[in-house]
Amino acid sequence: MTISSSLNAGVAGLNANAARLASISDNIANSATYGYRRASTDFHSMVINGSNPGSYTAGGVRASSTRLVDQGGSLVSTSNATDLAVVGRGMLPVTSYAAASSGGGSAPMMLTPTGSFRPDADGLLRTSSDLVLLGWPLAADGTLPSYPRDSSTALQPVRIPLNEYAGEATTRVDVAVNLPATSATAGTLGEIETVSVEYFGNLGNSESLSITYEPAGENEWVVTVRDSASGGGIIGNFRLQFDDSRGGGGRLLGVTGVPAGSYDAASGEITLAVAGGPMTLGIGRTTQLGNEFAPLSINKDGYPVGTLSGVEVNDKGVVLALYSNGSSRALYQVPVVDVPNMNGLQAADAQAYTVSGDSGPFYLWNAGEGPTGSVRGFSRQESATDVAGELTQLIQTQRAYSSNAKVIQTVDEMLQETTNIKR
Repeated sequence: MTISSSLNAGVAGLNANAARLASISDNIANSATYGYRRASTDFHSMVINGSNPGSYTAGGVRASSTRLVDQGGSLVSTSNATDLAVVGRGMLPVTSYAAASSGGGSAPMMLTPTGSFRPDADGLLRTSSDLVLLGWPLAADGTLPSYPRDSSTALQPVRIPLNEYAGEATTRVDVAVNLPATSATAGTLGEIETVSVEYFGNLGNSESLSITYEPAGENEWVVTVRDSASGGGIIGNFRLQFDDSRGGGGRLLGVTGVPAGSYDAASGEITLAVAGGPMTLGIGRTTQLGNEFAPLSINKDGYPVGTLSGVEVNDKGVVLALYSNGSSRALYQVPVVDVPNMNGLQAADAQAYTVSGDSGPFYLWNAGEGPTGSVRGFSRQESATDVAGELTQLIQTQRAYSSNAKVIQTVDEMLQETTNIKR
């Protein structure tokens, strides 16, 4: 009977609207949950073709729910450098704390659009919901080795060296000085000038170079370099000649007395052998003008020993350890994970997702390359829930549920009337 099909259609309507109410309530409940992706419930009509062409049989309705993973919320600024979010397409690779702390090799990868990561007692960058950030370990010089992009086996839990000292040896010193031209004239030789330059050894200890400039004739100076780490021994002794022509007066004309191959005229650098290894001394900016000795600038690399003062993640996903001596060290690079169908990802707890057959295979991109977005520190991604829109749908769902209940009530009354015919 078509009246029975009406009853079934009404029941199907109740079930469908109950499913829609569940997704709406979940969306509203997570309106303040960072990184939440809203769920959407759609209705699909069901058609039953009866045997009698002149009759109509109600088929009812079916509900299907989808999580709109590709629709994220807006970004908000925070005060934590390791609050991370992806600006654009893609997600951050994470794993569970249990898997990261088990020490059993490669941890299973999950995905999250945003997270407030902070170092725990073991240095692991993890959220309060126990999601641990994953990244590729970088080489000692900060370069990224060749890792497979279609596999997560090379990804490791990001671990910050909390109780580690760091220093960097000095390998380059550039000294710019002006020597008094009046001290290097024929028959009149002026005073010896001295510059002391601090540098840092391989173990972070402070050492110094003593550089003396002694006038040795017409526009000529003898430079002697002594190294404190070598007991004050001489590690360099060479002669500078300066140009006194119009248009070129005061410029460095040539360097003599150095071993073959140790001076590069193009860069103006001399290679010296300090106690800890080779070091380049830049003298190309030395001038001879006027009657005053003036050290203009001293530039060098290297840092003294320092302790960890903070952690940052740049827009390329590189995790940087910052030290109190002003240096930084690149530890990991966090890739951005992309799949062909973001809405096919399987939802898990704490705004995490796993790859499924519907999402397609994943690929690990460098942040900001390909179709993926960059990584933003000091940022969180808000919930994608539009509370006003959800409340509107809530009213519509309530009315639709009441209407379907009314259909069931009407069918019940009609069946009662049918029963009463017998009386």
